Amino acid sequence: MAAFRMKRVYAPPAAEDGFRVLVDRLWPRGLTKSAAAVDLWAKDLAPSAALRTWFGHDPARFEAFAARYRRELGGAAPRAILEALRGRAGTVTLVYGARDERHNGARVLLQLVST
Repeated sequence: MAAFRMKRVYAPPAAEDGFRVLVDRLWPRGLTKSAAAVDLWAKDLAPSAALRTWFGHDPARFEAFAARYRRELGGAAPRAILEALRGRAGTVTLVYGARDERHNGARVLLQLVST
């Protein structure tokens, strides 16, 4: 069973990251694929464009964002990806581009897979 953690994609990759999964719908600005060292870009796990735009990284909207995002993750494609990641051995690091480490989609995913 996988052990999950999260990390900004702009932080240097490390061996202890294990399997690195980018959980943003958009590729991180200014970062090459080799620098990101991503093993999987899971766009289907990212919040929809409409939800991301509505949230706008406003901490006051985070609880509502998290609830809406969890509903989006109930679809077949996101559930299949989450189950595959849960079944991995070793560490799975959810990497994201947001500056706010407490109020972002990766935080919601981490809570979801850790329960």
